[in-house]
Amino acid sequence: MSTLINKIDFAIIFSVKHANPNGDPLNGNRPRTDYDGYGEVTDVCLKRKIRDRLQSEGKAIFVQSDEKKTDGMVSLKARAESEEFGVGKDAFNPKKNTKEQTAKLVSDKWLDVRAFGQVFAFGKEADAAGVSIAIRGPVTIQSAFSIEPVSITSTQITKSVNSEGDGTKKGSDTMGMKHRVDDAIYVTYGAITPQLAEKTGFSNDDAEAIKSVLPKLFEGDESSARPAGSMAVKKVIWWEHNSKAGQYSSAKVHNSLAVNADGSYKIMELKDLEPREIDGF
Repeated sequence: MSTLINKIDFAIIFSVKHANPNGDPLNGNRPRTDYDGYGEVTDVCLKRKIRDRLQSEGKAIFVQSDEKKTDGMVSLKARAESEEFGVGKDAFNPKKNTKEQTAKLVSDKWLDVRAFGQVFAFGKEADAAGVSIAIRGPVTIQSAFSIEPVSITSTQITKSVNSEGDGTKKGSDTMGMKHRVDDAIYVTYGAITPQLAEKTGFSNDDAEAIKSVLPKLFEGDESSARPAGSMAVKKVIWWEHNSKAGQYSSAKVHNSLAVNADGSYKIMELKDLEPREIDGF
């Protein structure tokens, strides 16, 4: 399986309607906004959703969310060192493998490591003390921002039952707040770099796997904060360059896309770089 040959840029346009796309735990779980009031969904949140969708497609994923674990491993260390689900404890033993060899083993095993990279800092045992392996992945994605400042609605909620006590008094945990973005369009941008793909073994097939899940990024992600249908990918724009370095910088490619507040968009023509426009799922 050959590594990625050509540079790729991409963009995702998605809608949020009566949902909390990414709550901020330091601000009462209100939807994230910047200082100017524009809605934000962090890159970490988006990568989590990409991982979940890839995992649902049967791909091997290292950083699994607790509610979607498929192997029962209690930690990343346990998963990595598992003989059944990981690469085994010996893979991290510097007496048996160099850092480069270990990096290849874990990259070959898990798609999200090949794509996003990972830091492995396991091993307090004497034969692995001080081992830390940082892998840079070829896939980067930016935080998503709304096209216009968002309107946030906050609603006070009350539980119907107490979680503690005899039920005769309302506890402090029975009151709470829910927050939602009323209606907004967000856009995020990303890129896949062949030079880093060579280091992790990220292939053209891996890029196709990423492309196939982006249009259905929010499927299977429903929750009380994000009811089914409240978040949807409108369009994925996919630019595949004709060389490893690419004909244009990612900044120029991303800036060629102009998105409007209603979700419509225009793409400025770039010579010899034809975008592929993919409908949301």
